[in-house]
Amino acid sequence: MPKVAFTYEIPEIAEKKLREAGFDIWINKEDRTLSHEEILELAKSNDALITLLSDKIDKEVIEAGKGNLKVISNYAVGYNNIDVDAAKDAGIFVTNTPGVLSDATADLAWALLFAVARKIVESDKFVREGKFVGWRPKLFLGYDIKGKTLGIIGMGRIGREMAKRALGFDMNVLYYKRNRLSELEEKELGIKYATIEEIVKNSDYISLHTPLTNETYHLLDEKEFSLMKPNAIIINTARGPVINEKVLIKYLKEKKIAGAGLDVYEEEPKIPQELLELDNVVLTPHTGSATYETRDKMAEMVAENVIVALKGDVPPNNVY
Repeated sequence: MPKVAFTYEIPEIAEKKLREAGFDIWINKEDRTLSHEEILELAKSNDALITLLSDKIDKEVIEAGKGNLKVISNYAVGYNNIDVDAAKDAGIFVTNTPGVLSDATADLAWALLFAVARKIVESDKFVREGKFVGWRPKLFLGYDIKGKTLGIIGMGRIGREMAKRALGFDMNVLYYKRNRLSELEEKELGIKYATIEEIVKNSDYISLHTPLTNETYHLLDEKEFSLMKPNAIIINTARGPVINEKVLIKYLKEKKIAGAGLDVYEEEPKIPQELLELDNVVLTPHTGSATYETRDKMAEMVAENVIVALKGDVPPNNVY
């Protein structure tokens, strides 16, 4: 009987599908990330691993799994936690859950944009602390959204959903993608191509939707921040290291930009104390895909990838 190990508990539908397929299941039921040594042992004794972004699946883990491990099914759209080249060399499939979380993540990016622009979290705290004594002309002034310029860096599935939502606010949408879209696609989405420099110079809101690669590491650094408007608001639901966090903190503290909405962090789950103390930032705990519907669909995809791989076929979401 093929053996499948979950490094962390995910929605029950994945376990149900795998048990129905006749697999022997082990699930980490503890509310903690497994150690590297524990994951090594799982790789040695299982046919499939179901992993999270927080699990480091490096070459050592891949080597430990050689001979028995057939697939690493990542419960995420990203897979920068896995040494894909090593897995490919070892003949181990690596799968992810693309597409299914696009709407939920775009929705959260918009929620962060609204929350920062209109100072929702700060206002909520103010009311709860009993400080609200009546309407005031300058109380918690924020920024308009309708008619403003939104810069989207990364125009994959999530970036496209972000652009679609901007249509309802009559926004001027600039976008950057390594491979530019066709004129027809640009027209359908109502977007204009721009360089990253043009986007950071001209946008009131900048939303990041790129994967983490060598090219996108610190994509927003000192140079890019120095070009931004003082009213610029940055939204990051992509990957933390796409932004140089130290530079971001400096510009936020010095009020050289207006604010930021962050769902991901450079050294996640560690968050700098300076960032926690800033009022012009809204922080969420990597919950871009956190809706009941989306997480269930992701769990189904994870299970399906494992089932197909253990039948000896190429799983539908193999990343190489």
